Amino acid sequence: MNHWIVAPIVLPAILAPFIIMVLRYHLDLQRIFSVAGVVALLGIALTITAQAAGGDIQVYELGNWPAPFGIVMVLDRLSAMMVLLTALIALPIVLYAIASGWDDRGKHFHALFHFQLMGVCGAFLTGDAFNLFVFFEVLLIASYGLMTHGGGSVRLKAGVQYVVYNLIGSTLFLFALGVLYGVTGTLNMADMAVRVAELPAEDTALLRVGAVLLLLVFCIKAAVLPLHFWLPASYANAPLPVAALFAIMTKVGAYSIVRMYTLGFGPEVEATQGLVGTWLQPAALLTLAVGAIGILGAQHIARMVAFCAITSMGTLLIAISLFTETATAAALYYIFHSTLATALLFLVADLVMERQGGAIEPKAPMPQSGLVSALFFVGAIALAGMPPLSGFIGKLLVLDAARDAPDAGTIWAVILIGSFITIVGLARAGTMIFWKSHDAQYNPVPKVEGEEALVAGPPEPNPGLAFTAVFGAVLGLVMLTLFAGPALNYAGKTAEQLFTPEDYISAVLGGEE
Repeated sequence: MNHWIVAPIVLPAILAPFIIMVLRYHLDLQRIFSVAGVVALLGIALTITAQAAGGDIQVYELGNWPAPFGIVMVLDRLSAMMVLLTALIALPIVLYAIASGWDDRGKHFHALFHFQLMGVCGAFLTGDAFNLFVFFEVLLIASYGLMTHGGGSVRLKAGVQYVVYNLIGSTLFLFALGVLYGVTGTLNMADMAVRVAELPAEDTALLRVGAVLLLLVFCIKAAVLPLHFWLPASYANAPLPVAALFAIMTKVGAYSIVRMYTLGFGPEVEATQGLVGTWLQPAALLTLAVGAIGILGAQHIARMVAFCAITSMGTLLIAISLFTETATAAALYYIFHSTLATALLFLVADLVMERQGGAIEPKAPMPQSGLVSALFFVGAIALAGMPPLSGFIGKLLVLDAARDAPDAGTIWAVILIGSFITIVGLARAGTMIFWKSHDAQYNPVPKVEGEEALVAGPPEPNPGLAFTAVFGAVLGLVMLTLFAGPALNYAGKTAEQLFTPEDYISAVLGGEE
């Protein structure tokens, strides 16, 4: 067996408790081991991506127990791509957290950070629906601690709301798994796909209930309207480097929809035919529209970026809901872009808040105003989908994939109008924060004595490293744009592999059904 497959899970699973038990009183050593762990994770992710690029689906049987009785990890193009994306955003985020001093504002930041990486990578690699639930809980437990990192009553209140809502989602997940196990007798994804296909259409009422419950759970994780209301307050009040890492968490929900509903509950399966598109596409369109309106009306930069995350999820799920190879390839490219762009804008928002607070209003010019405004401009055009960055390519691919859809006109209208509103909202925020701030130098808004000290955070201990980390995210977007051809080729082959689930089933079950 190929032991590289479990390395993205085992590495952070060992490193996190080591940091807690051995290095808990040595912050500098925690930082060294944490960065080294993320760099090693990136190397592992590149290795397994290269292994998966050939198209072979590899299975790792824990304890050498074969599926469907044993726990299996499955490496294909999609899981390798998502693990690589996780490692790529983790590196600039951990460097920024160190440079800005966020890791020193509470306890166990680096240990929780690696537990979170373990949960995310495990969710992408597992071939078992119950273990998908287990890894969901691992990443959520870590995110509860990261959410309230640094303390404060507002952050604690948002954290409690986040915990309660996700516990509801976890309970529904268990109900869904119970229903599906009762119907199919298995929770291995490949084995479940075989048994679902064999069920007669007249005996699938409970199966459809389980599939709908599962979709509901994944929509909660992906912040789909009307299940999105936990995200703006949670992400806006979390430490913004943590919110940048959370950009990958909504993608776990999107990944789960793609994985489960192309493998076991796809449109070609008679028992669940038309189930996902009927529910998902209208919700995705509304998610995009509400997110764009939220960007336009936001009065705080962190809340505005949280609505940007919702808007990007709406665009992504529109592509996923079409359930064609072309649309799925567009969605996979857009997943990479939107995760990098959202993480970038959260880090830029933290740079702004550390210097002059988060309110979108004219204030005195901040230190390094020109550099921060340039980074905001790059993040804004990336998220709005303007040329020349990868957001423009991603949205163009989604629009092209929707040309032959029955409601193509509605999809085009919502995406284009939503993009325009997003551009206006981001331009308004940039103008108020950066441009009019210079006017405030000559016409300052009256301030209460001591207000600036309350609003602005302490300066970064290492601003050079902080900017380097943010430019790393910018470099990711630039590379995704320059190498759009190879990226689209990989995404197209991944979509083709997803829509031939027989290969996945054969690899996991060893050719025996």
